[in-house]
Order: sequence, then structure tokens, then C-alpha cells
Amino acid sequence: MSRSQPTWSPVWLTCVLVGLAAVHTLAKEVPAVPQQVDVSPDKSTQQLSISWLGGAAATFDLLILRTELNETVFYETVSVSVNQASGRHQWTWTSVEPLECTSLSVRIRSRDGQTTSDWSSTETLESDIPSNAIYMFPQDRVVPVGSNTTFCCIVEKGKQLRTIKYDSTVMHPTPLSSRSYSVTAVNQTLSNRAGSNVVCRDTPEAKMNGAVVFVGYPPRPSDLVCETHDLTSAVCRWKGGRDTNLYGKRGTKYMLNNRQCIASSTEDKLEGCSETWWEGNWTLVAKNPLGQHVLTDAAELIHRVRPTAPENPTSVVTSWNATVRWGWKYDVYSSLALVCQAELTPKGDPAKPSQHTFSGLGLRSVTLLDLYPDEEYGVRVRCGAQHNFWKWGNWSETISFRTNTYAPDALDVWMWMNKNYPAQVLWKPLTPRQSHGPITDYEVTLWSSEENLQRTAHIPPDTSAELVNLTQITTLGSDKITATVVARNTGGESQPASVHIPLRLTDVEPRSVSRVFYTDGGFPLSWERDDNATGAYVVDWYNAVCSSLKNCPVGWIKLAAGNTSVSVESADFRPGVMYNISLYSSTSEAPELLQRWQGYIQELVPSSSVSLSTTQQDADILLAWGEIPLANRRGFLLGYNVYINNGTQLTLLANLSDPGSRNYTVKGLSEGSYKFTIKAYTSAGEDTGATASIMLEPYEKEMGEKGFLSRHTRAQAARGLVPATGAAGCEALPPQFGPHGGKARVGFEQRDARRHSRRGRGRRAAGRRHRRAGFAALLQPRGGRAAHKTPFPRLLGFLRVLYGLSAHRRDIHGDPDVGVFLGLPAGSGGLFRGPPTTGSSVLLHRRGRRWRWRWLSAPDAIQSPE
Repeated sequence: MSRSQPTWSPVWLTCVLVGLAAVHTLAKEVPAVPQQVDVSPDKSTQQLSISWLGGAAATFDLLILRTELNETVFYETVSVSVNQASGRHQWTWTSVEPLECTSLSVRIRSRDGQTTSDWSSTETLESDIPSNAIYMFPQDRVVPVGSNTTFCCIVEKGKQLRTIKYDSTVMHPTPLSSRSYSVTAVNQTLSNRAGSNVVCRDTPEAKMNGAVVFVGYPPRPSDLVCETHDLTSAVCRWKGGRDTNLYGKRGTKYMLNNRQCIASSTEDKLEGCSETWWEGNWTLVAKNPLGQHVLTDAAELIHRVRPTAPENPTSVVTSWNATVRWGWKYDVYSSLALVCQAELTPKGDPAKPSQHTFSGLGLRSVTLLDLYPDEEYGVRVRCGAQHNFWKWGNWSETISFRTNTYAPDALDVWMWMNKNYPAQVLWKPLTPRQSHGPITDYEVTLWSSEENLQRTAHIPPDTSAELVNLTQITTLGSDKITATVVARNTGGESQPASVHIPLRLTDVEPRSVSRVFYTDGGFPLSWERDDNATGAYVVDWYNAVCSSLKNCPVGWIKLAAGNTSVSVESADFRPGVMYNISLYSSTSEAPELLQRWQGYIQELVPSSSVSLSTTQQDADILLAWGEIPLANRRGFLLGYNVYINNGTQLTLLANLSDPGSRNYTVKGLSEGSYKFTIKAYTSAGEDTGATASIMLEPYEKEMGEKGFLSRHTRAQAARGLVPATGAAGCEALPPQFGPHGGKARVGFEQRDARRHSRRGRGRRAAGRRHRRAGFAALLQPRGGRAAHKTPFPRLLGFLRVLYGLSAHRRDIHGDPDVGVFLGLPAGSGGLFRGPPTTGSSVLLHRRGRRWRWRWLSAPDAIQSPE
């Protein structure tokens, strides 16, 4: 019997192979589920340390949730290697919120590419905050400036959050759970010294709790330098840098060469601490909760020697010198070469201290030379190592001393003479550095070398001049006397200073006085060189106003022989004051006046005006004024301006450039009221002016043979003009009737100003009737109507003039004497039986009730009528 062969179906075989391949693939791609997940919190750093057993996997998905609200806080894929010692994987997560705020749940799964394991079991970090109170986290946190910090408030169970405030700012909370809420302070600025408060309140009871946050900087010290004072120990100092804003237990701590250093501030605002021995190399570590900073320094001891301040300084003084002594804290300085600096400050001029340098082995005293007698000084001392000089030590305390008094310096003596008063012996008061002590008195001696006679006077210390009555000394029989002045104090008396005074005043005023102008802070003076002169010069000056006073303040300077120029300067010069400046030769004889100048440092307008008067002289007005006092001129007078004043405007009549002018005549004025103003002026301008008014009254007239015109009216008439006051009516004629531009000019003047105001109305009415009848008779043409055909153009002009007069009958009526002059064209003489001259004028005059006339043909004379 034959054995049969098994048969394999191809379909079945294919299914087996695919199944085996699927099983192999599944076994390769599914990583192991992490086991033994452990969560360990560090609440101070808000870090969560997570560890687990993950097999061979190196990549994991981490998921962190807020347990109560099941909100994802963190979900990332991280690569974590296995710890070979423990066989566990470990990873650290930092939470934005404090870990106390709410419960957190952690799950992990392994990942291999796109293949992941199942999630591990959930590991929960439970919140252990009691439910019967309100809490705020984090507590007492220290953060750097610019940080963002999240705070959370946990309210009592069953209560609601009311507010959260950062200092005074109300924050907007985010719920983390049914009890927990968070807020974030962004870009925090420096807190208060005691920190910034974060406070939360719940509702309805409004219970409160809070936290404090400290915002500051990490330490940043600089410039570590170590030096020695005693050549054995070391003192290290450094700059603390900016204020960290953290204090107390949060403040900066220092370590020097790994030893705790209790830093102390020095007088120069440095931090420092000491070491017992010099080590040559130093490392300083500064640390606070926000960080640390390291500094180093290295040096040899002999290159870092800085002596301490000298101790217990004292002084020993004379008039011109002072010796300053002191002691040292360390005896080792006795063998140390030192360089010391003494700073000397005059009490009267503290802004100008002087420094004096001395050197020597173990230096303990110095002597200050060339001081001023009777002057108070302050002095202090500091020292340094002379060899390998490092730095000056600190200053000693300042001590004060006063030098002794000494005899005064010789005085600067001068004389001043006035023709009206006795001479004066003058001397300049000594400054404190010249007097060498308080002046007790001055001794002034007048003596004659020829007769060996003298007079002595003692003058109080507050005086700097002595009057000399020359009339009481002329009996000495000499042309000059010598005045000698000595100053005294408790230290002695000065060397005598002398000046010669002439007994006869010959050259008080020079023949000419020059003007000098103030330039560049002084009066520049110059004079010719005298090659034969061997003596010195004296330039003195004084207020020109006080030249007539007894006690005139005088300033002076003395110049050596050979000088030909000087600029006179004085702090006493004032604007608007004239100064007399004189140049004297100073020889063995009496001083001789060589030259004199006058000048102002600044000219001003005069402070007062002239005294103005007015006088009438017929038709002219004479203006006269006095001189402005010298004290009121305040500048060199350059002249006067004459104005006519209408009350609102000044019109210039004349500019008188001669300052010596004292009058001015205004000519050819008519009757009326006038006002004039005179103003003196300097280079600075005019004064306010003096004003005077005058009424030009009728004045005495010159009579002709039968005429009644004054000289003024005659002159005006000859020019074809009329006075401004009292003019009668005037009416223009056609051009052919007027010799002056086609106008006939009519005027009158009153000879007697009295009006017949007491006449009765009837008499005045009768006068008017007669006057009108007379005018009508004059107007009656000869020859009847035929006369109108005759060529009488001049008659028509005359008629128009008469009608103009009738318009002013109120001025004419009642006046016993009225004159009228008429400017007529050539050929008009037939009207008044006069010669037909060119440019003639006719005077029409009423005497009582009668009218008379006469020719005015000549310009300067009035002819009698025919």
C-alpha cells in the first residue's frame, strides 16, 4: 500500500506568513508603559521633580493637569535618559503658579516615533491647604526687576473671591479651582524697602490675607583694592555698586578669600573689611538671593602702603612762621620714609587754600614760612610713602592758630590842596595784611627842615586825613613844609612816610584842562617824556563837585620816573560823576602840577534843567537861562535845543551847539500867547527841559506925520503880510487885482485897546448908522449909471475889501483908532489921488467918525497922505 503525499494549499500558506509578520511588527512598535511614577515638589522654587521606570524608551509624553478642572497645564514630548545608578528616568518641571495653589495630576507614556504606549497611571499632587481659611502664595518671594510673578489666592471653602490687589493696583484673577485664583504681576519695578504687598479678600465676610514680594537687583561690586596701614595687615575696599534694594537677611553677603567678611562703609562711600595678614592675592564673592559676583586683586605689600591720618596736631607760631607737630598711630612709621602735605587756609579767604609739601624719615613736624602777622589760619596734614608712593593717607583734623602782631608797613602818603580851604595830608588806610594788627593811632608831624621846627598830632585809627592850616605855618619862613605820618599798633610803629606841601598855592589850576574818555575799565592818560626829569609822578583824582569842599575823597597812584602813560582805575568811580584827574611831578621839592584832565566813566542826561526866563522886546522874545550846576550835568554839556511848545508837540527852533550860550531871541512874532522849552543835552541825550510861557502884549508904536502904524505893522505891511492877532476880514480878489499871487491882503491894528463899553446902546446904534451911511457914500459911483461903463476894476476890488470890513464891524466899532492897509495892483492910485506906482499899498485909517488914507509905496517908510 502506497503512502500518500500531503498537499499544501498556496492560499493557506500565504495567510500563515502574513499572520507571523503582523505579530512580529506589533511586538516591535509598542513601547512599555511607564511604571512607578513618582512626583516630588519643591515649593520654594515651584519645581516638580517627576521620576519613573520607562524601560528602554528615551522619549516620553508628559501631561500635567489641574486636577479639579481637568485643565492641561503642560503637555510636551521630552527626551529623558535613564539614570544608570537608579535605573529610573527623571525630569523637572517649573510651574508658573505656586505649587500650593491647586492639585496637579501627572501622566506619562512612552514614545517610539509615532508609536506610543498607554498612559501610565495618574499620579496626583494633592493640595494640603486647609479649607477653613484664606491663603495667599507665594510668601516672601525675592525676584529681580523686570520679572513676571504669578500669585494665587485660596479662599475658604464655600466662599467667593472678592478682590486681589498688588500694592494699590486691582488685579484681574483667573480661576484655578473652585477655591483658587491666580493673578500675574508683569515687568515688576523696584519694591518698597519693606517689599510690595499682594492682598486678597473673599466675600461675603471680606476676610483678608496677603503676601510680600521683594523686587531688587543682584549684587554688582567693583574695584576691589587691598592696602596696608601698619605694614602687616590688609584692608580691602571696593565699590558696592548700585543699591540692590534688598536688606537684612536678603541683603548682600561677602566672602573674602573664603572667609566671611563683615563689610562696613568708609567715609569715601566704599565697602571694606580687614585681614590680619597680607596674603598678596584676594578673592571677593558678593552674594544675595538674586545672584553673586566675584572680584579679585593682587599686589606686593611695599606697593600698597597708605599711612593713617596724623594724630593730635598742634602748632607753635611767631609773627611770620608757624610750626605744626603731630603723632602717629603706628611706631613702624618712625623708620618709614614719608612725604607729607600741609594744607594752609587763611580764615579771611577760605576759597584760596595753599598746599606745602615736605619729606623725611618718620616725619612728625613741618614749619610753614612767609605767613602774615596777626592773621588766623587753619591747617591740616596728610602723608604717603615716599618710595613706591601708593596713595595719600587721610587728612588729620584741622587746627586753627593766629600769628603774632608786627609793626605796620609804611603808609602811602599824599597831599591835596584847595584855594578856599586848608591843605590836607592824606594816607591810604592799611589792609589787614599791611597793618599786621589793629592800628592804635597815627602820628602826623609837620616840620620845616630850614628852621628845624615841627608840630606833632596824634590821629585816631579810623581817620585817614589831617587838615593843615597853611596860614598858621607861614611864619616858618620856608616855601614848603614836610608832613610825616607814622602808623602804630601793639607790635610797633611803621617806617615814616613823608610828603612836601607848598606854603603858597601857585598851580592849583593848569592853563588848560583836557577831556579824557573812559575806556577798557579806566581813564587812559599819557604825557610827554621829560628826559631831564628824575623824580617820580603822582596821579590823583577826585569828584569835581567836591573841589570846593573841605573833606574831598581823593584817590592817587604813584609812578616811577620814566613813565609816560597810565590807566586810572578805581572801584569808587560812579556813572554821571565828573572826575578831576591831575598829574604831578614828585621831587625833593613840593609837588608840581603838570597836567589836568576831566572825564566821566559814563555820561548820563542832565538830572536837572536850566532856570528859564522870558522877556518881550517889541515883536521879539528874549529867552534867557542860567547854568546847570556841575553836580546835575552828569556829562559834558554839548549845547541847548530851543523848542516852541504848543502843549502837545515840541517844534525845534534852534540848536545852540555852544554850551556857553545863555540866551536866544525869537524874532518877528505877532501878538498872542507863546510857550518855549529849553533842553540841555550831553552825549547821552537831552534833559527833561525847562518851559516858560509869555503873552506878547501890544507894544509902543512909532508915529508917522499923520499915521498911526507901529514899526512892526509897518514892516508887515511893507512885506504884504498881516499880523496873526487882530486881523480884519480878508477876501480873495481875482488874480489881476493882487500884486502878491492874486490876493489882496487886509489888516488892521488897534492903537488903543480901550473899548467904549460904557457908551449907551443908542450912541453905538447911531455910530453904526453913520458908518453905514459913510460906506454907502463911498460906494456911490460918480456919473450915475454911466459910470458902470467906465473901466474901474480897481474900484470893484476896493468895494469887496470894504464889505469884508463890514463883516468885522464888531471888532472895528468902539475902537478909537483902527488902521487898514490894502495891497493894490499897479494903476490904482486914481482912487485915492495917489501916484500909480507898482506894488503900492494904501493905508485906510478911521479917526473917530472920519476915515483917512495914505500911500505906502516904499517898503521901509510910510508916506503921509496928501
